[in-house]
Amino acid sequence: MTSETLQPQQSWDADRYQSQHSFVWQYGAALIDLLNPQPGEHILDLGCGTGQLTNTLAETGATVSGIDANANMINAAQRQYPQLSFAVADACNFQVDYPVDGIFSNAVLHWVKPPERAVQAVARALNPGGKFVAEFGGKGNVQKIVGAVETVRQQGNLSPWYFPSISEYAQLLERHGLEVTFVALIDRPTPLEDGDRGLANWLKMFGSQLLAGLSPDDTETVLRRVEAHLRPQMYDGHQWTADYRRLRVVAVKQTH
Repeated sequence: MTSETLQPQQSWDADRYQSQHSFVWQYGAALIDLLNPQPGEHILDLGCGTGQLTNTLAETGATVSGIDANANMINAAQRQYPQLSFAVADACNFQVDYPVDGIFSNAVLHWVKPPERAVQAVARALNPGGKFVAEFGGKGNVQKIVGAVETVRQQGNLSPWYFPSISEYAQLLERHGLEVTFVALIDRPTPLEDGDRGLANWLKMFGSQLLAGLSPDDTETVLRRVEAHLRPQMYDGHQWTADYRRLRVVAVKQTH
């Protein structure tokens, strides 16, 4: 899930990712139907994380490989699915030995800056007529969470992510020869695991850059204040629900 570039501050704990944040790949499974991989096709899982969706793609009979910028994630994927091919590679400058028939990417591209470089790499890697299917954070994603952290810290512009609108991302794809055949911005309130600690765990795993520069004690203080700020809106007494908005897109590389 983490083929990001230019985000060296973000660290990834593969074990914690799998044990506490399995919703990431569980929601991503629906994307596979949009890709519709066929036996014998060559598919690249861009930002494969710990490999769960790479394995699901391979079960269709396609030849699938996964890449991720984080070595911890790749090591975990290789341990769990030794029959598949995984490699450490960056979303903005990855290369393939031969063009592929499809590129699949779930919950990755909001980490990638500048986004144009990732789109260029995708376009280079696809066969003419090849399909690009992706889902990632779109405009307004986790806006309440980010706003609460900025309010508590009394700082603005803390978000490290790229959350484009439909038109912004569609235009970017089409500038690089990828014709958009489907795009949607989807409100997807997402329950977080681990009960009362769900929001704090989410921030530590995915939003650590929002907490950058804080001491351990100050981090805990900020987390408690953010929880207090958001509890009336996002906590039902048993579980936190994050205000996810996902951009889902299908594009095809033009043949001329």
